[in-house]
Amino acid sequence: MSTEEYDTEMDYSDSDCGDPGYEDYYNVQPWDGEGDNDIDNDQSRRDPEYAVYDCLRIEEVERLLNEDVELLSNSLHITPSLAKVLLHAHNWTLQDIITKYRTNASSLLINSKIKPLPPLDSLSELKNQRNGLCSVCVAIYSAEKFSTLTCGHSFCKDCWCMHFEVQITQGISTGISCMAQDCNVLAPEDFVLSLLTKPNMRERYQQFAFCDYVKSHPQLRFCPGPNCQMIMRSKEQRAKRVMCSSCKTVFCFRCGIDYHAPTDCNTMKKWLTKCADDSETANYISAHTKDCPKCHICIEKNGGCNHMQCYNCKYDFCWMCLGDWKAHGSEYYVCSRYKENPNIAHESVLAQAREALKKYLHYYERWENHSKSLKLEEQTLEAIKMQINKKVMNSSGTWIDWQHLFAAASLLTRCRYTLQYTYPYAYYMEPGPRKELFEYQQAQLEAEIEDLSWKIEHAETTNRGDLENQMDIAEKRRVTLLKDFLEV
Repeated sequence: MSTEEYDTEMDYSDSDCGDPGYEDYYNVQPWDGEGDNDIDNDQSRRDPEYAVYDCLRIEEVERLLNEDVELLSNSLHITPSLAKVLLHAHNWTLQDIITKYRTNASSLLINSKIKPLPPLDSLSELKNQRNGLCSVCVAIYSAEKFSTLTCGHSFCKDCWCMHFEVQITQGISTGISCMAQDCNVLAPEDFVLSLLTKPNMRERYQQFAFCDYVKSHPQLRFCPGPNCQMIMRSKEQRAKRVMCSSCKTVFCFRCGIDYHAPTDCNTMKKWLTKCADDSETANYISAHTKDCPKCHICIEKNGGCNHMQCYNCKYDFCWMCLGDWKAHGSEYYVCSRYKENPNIAHESVLAQAREALKKYLHYYERWENHSKSLKLEEQTLEAIKMQINKKVMNSSGTWIDWQHLFAAASLLTRCRYTLQYTYPYAYYMEPGPRKELFEYQQAQLEAEIEDLSWKIEHAETTNRGDLENQMDIAEKRRVTLLKDFLEV
């Protein structure tokens, strides 16, 4: 944010100084198509989440795909329509397709659900054998009313058209196959478009086909942002965190869902499925209010920090485990680790089921708590904005003098977001030295985050140097954990 913006904009709107959405906490630079390898490698070493990518519009992606189609068509002397089928079937691996085609063209075509068009005399013979009878509508037509797919099956054009329209209505495009029984040969694009008569159907078919091509391309991914038309492109297999230049949505390039480092995509999907199945149980057990462990008065959590102080008896305790906060120092954050029952294998089936639920609730409660804390800390940031606005209006400094608070809030969200996604990772980890190391680093990060959160919430009395030092420590903990456990 430039100095001029703070000097001229006194209302301090979200658009001026940044909304605490996740996308604002990463300085993600889109790929410009070329780049310097040395610079990229250096950035990758410093930031384990760094990835080189580009944000493309639909017309740019169409041009990119058409270039591959044209190259394959010219290399193998086949029609562009057939080239598209081959590229789509083999995930747009251009060189592999060329090599396989030149080695064994018939095998490649069959595996791609394609068959070469029979000779013209064979087609004429086939039509004569049918005597102009369409086996679908059982009507007799002249020869020119028939169209024949590459598999040799011939039907009247009206039946083909109706077949295509039904398939397109169901969202199928590149997967439209022959109408003949037990024939799985695919209808290429030029064959479909030559028989579709309704303009809206032709348009829908081309839209669906384009979506299929993008989804099958390993370097492309649609932005999941609402109503966003942008498409991400990355040549890196390691690419994970990307941010759309249009809607600012941050997501995982590999799977398309919310960014979830350090948890891998498959583990994340398992976790989300489990949460969808068991979240009601967890929500029933985990309430929004808890009793103070010392004076037992009911306390409601209204901030992101897990360091709680009872307003009645002033007792400092941990919101998650209700233990004395003194035991949650920076040396080791004791309540982040789940303590396995060493004798569980010898217990009854009911006891094992109860232990499994207990373990799940331990991780789910902390996962959900950090998600709620992120939302509560947004409210804290809004309160800080109002306080700073008053100070500026009272000539107690300028916007620039208070920038460290917004930098701290941004860093806190970045760290807490990473910490939230460590819990699915830990839940599925097998016990052993690696899990012990992970839980140790997770505990270190959690301790520093809670310390940072506490200092931000008490910004009025927090020393700026102390706050900036805490920011540096928290970020180093986060980066260290990701470097050791982020799968690339």
